[in-house]
Amino acid sequence: MAKVYEKSPAFFDTFERKPSMQKTTHYCPGCGHGTLNKIIADQLTELGLQDKAIFVGPVGCGVFIYYYFESAAVSAAHGRASAVATGVSRANPDGVTISYQGDGDLAAIGTSNAIHAANRGENMIVFFVNNNTYGMTGGQLAPTTLIDQTSTTSPTGRTVKNDGYPLRMAEMMAGLEAPTLVARVGVNSPRNVRQAIKVIKKGLEIQRDKKGYVFIEVLSQCPTNWKKDTKEACEWIDDVVSKQYPFGVFKDMTDERDAVERRCERVEFSAIAKQLGLEADDSSSDAQIDMDKDATQFKFAGFGGQGVLSLGMMMAQLSMQHNMEVTWLPSYGPEMRGGVANSSVVVSKNTIGSPVVELPDVLVALNRPSLEKFGPLVPEGGMIIYNSSLIDQVPADLKGSVFALPATELATEAGTAKAANVVVLGFIARKAAMFKLADLEAFLTETFKKPALVETNIKALRAGWEVAENL
Repeated sequence: MAKVYEKSPAFFDTFERKPSMQKTTHYCPGCGHGTLNKIIADQLTELGLQDKAIFVGPVGCGVFIYYYFESAAVSAAHGRASAVATGVSRANPDGVTISYQGDGDLAAIGTSNAIHAANRGENMIVFFVNNNTYGMTGGQLAPTTLIDQTSTTSPTGRTVKNDGYPLRMAEMMAGLEAPTLVARVGVNSPRNVRQAIKVIKKGLEIQRDKKGYVFIEVLSQCPTNWKKDTKEACEWIDDVVSKQYPFGVFKDMTDERDAVERRCERVEFSAIAKQLGLEADDSSSDAQIDMDKDATQFKFAGFGGQGVLSLGMMMAQLSMQHNMEVTWLPSYGPEMRGGVANSSVVVSKNTIGSPVVELPDVLVALNRPSLEKFGPLVPEGGMIIYNSSLIDQVPADLKGSVFALPATELATEAGTAKAANVVVLGFIARKAAMFKLADLEAFLTETFKKPALVETNIKALRAGWEVAENL
């Protein structure tokens, strides 16, 4: 039975950012993305490839591509979709990998990734949506903006002297030896849509047959940023845009190409560990942390230099050792040392959809500004731990259970004020019943290496652990 590639449970089922839009799309009215999405969906269904398709979504107007296709999908950082698609394609040789990118994403920050993927002849189909502008972020000048075309960052129009010539990506890709099919189509008129359907179908057939790299540039209307109504925008593609970017098939080597087979071995972790000289730890347990909820969200906050980022990292690493899903997201001001800083950590039994922590279950505030900012966000039933060595006033509107922990004082008694974060680690571990003291001590011994540092930090750890019993 053929493998079915399914959408990750980390993605939402519907577009949830605006409840009024759940029954439609996030695209602007008159945009060409919706038409292109429908063509791709129709052809995947007709060719029976829906369960084989794996979409790679970009940063750009197509960022929510996974909402509109009942197929597998992953997201990529800005400009990196072609690189991510390379990994997806090689790790899933039986799938059909689809990289969906805009002109800012592919032709600007992602140019090198796209060109090298094409030059390697990767088994993927790339849809390059060209609307001559950075559509999602407000209509700035893009590599594909036309000469004399205005934008928010070129209000008097693009000039060759200041901005260079518009990039013809399809022609560039066609000049490489490896690509199998390179074409440019439009979705602005019935005639162009019919041609686009033919080309897209052929591109997907090439992926089905594993015949290498396909690049399809799609001229798409953008009424919002072009400041035109839908009819004018569609006509403008035929009358103006296509003169700079002519429609056509620039390269078609389908008949000459054989299937591209690349080795894909599933290596057991034990083999990797042996290669790296690692030994299996028979004392480790496969059991996850016993938590009341499926996921616990932490916020560690304070001044830079208080160790809030490393405290979050320690919590994440310890949780990973107990087979939990974790994310660690740091945030800090322009000055790490002395500036504000915080880290968000999510510890979960299941796949984590987002690393962002808006309503922390556990807050650690090592300074007063952090307590005032994040304390009111902790819901009833949550835990608020503040550094009473530095904080002498507590907001009256806190809903979570509040614990005054003299972290700096206890750390100083242990040998150094810098170990206040380790005091907190010991306190949380016992109060939340997450880790055993022996596990924490072993972790610190492995982390700090130098005997003097190990001794000091274990003293700080035990101080926090013992205080937790009485608070």
